[in-house]
Amino acid sequence: MIELGVNVDHVATVRQARRTYEPDPVWAAVEAHLGGADGITVHLREDRRHIQDGDVRRLRELTHIKLNLEMAATDEMIGIARSVRPEMAMLVPEGRHEVTTEGGLDIAGQEARLRDVIARIADAGIVVSVFIDADLRQVEAASRVGASVCEVHTGPYAHAFHTRGRDTESAPVVEEIDRIRIAGAAIRGLGMRFNAGHALNYANVGPISALPGVRELHIGHAIISRSVFVGLREAVREMKALMRQAAGSTPIGPR
Repeated sequence: MIELGVNVDHVATVRQARRTYEPDPVWAAVEAHLGGADGITVHLREDRRHIQDGDVRRLRELTHIKLNLEMAATDEMIGIARSVRPEMAMLVPEGRHEVTTEGGLDIAGQEARLRDVIARIADAGIVVSVFIDADLRQVEAASRVGASVCEVHTGPYAHAFHTRGRDTESAPVVEEIDRIRIAGAAIRGLGMRFNAGHALNYANVGPISALPGVRELHIGHAIISRSVFVGLREAVREMKALMRQAAGSTPIGPR
């Protein structure tokens, strides 16, 4: 069945706005779990703009569902991942001035370095995921460097959906869905797990949830935004219900 990983970064964003101790992203992770989340995602950025090192350690100790640590492919982050040992570490590109992750990781352009990075993380017993654009060249490179999971960047799809009147039958939206579908089939064909995420929300999540073989969606901003009005447990329940409804009840298989 399709699973939901809830990103709680922006709970920490609110906390860091006042440099105080609340709201607590660990508390948010528990609430998300009680709402039906299958995993928790956090991005420990170089500039520590939201999630802090202590948050990651406490999440590792206190959450009872899988932890996905988004991270840049740096020696510092590799060391943290090997020490904390989340269930999954996802390599993402990171720019100091970006508001959020702006595109997929260029694996094809740095295969030798990323092969070493992935080996070092996997050696600690951590499943390694890579965040990539829906590009077959990047999918094939991900397989060559040893990634176990590819998370396909859904930002271009979400942008097309928003700018084209939320019409899933408009040509640009259909084109983006097809690109993700083709990439997902290639990912599974190469023996990797197909995940997806970025800019997914309550209006656009259905077509991505319905794609063949997609295992997990990682969603943060939309869920945290809705939780301001309905509470985090309910926001997670609503998102997961939409995903499951779109995906249907048939198990998606081992990948």
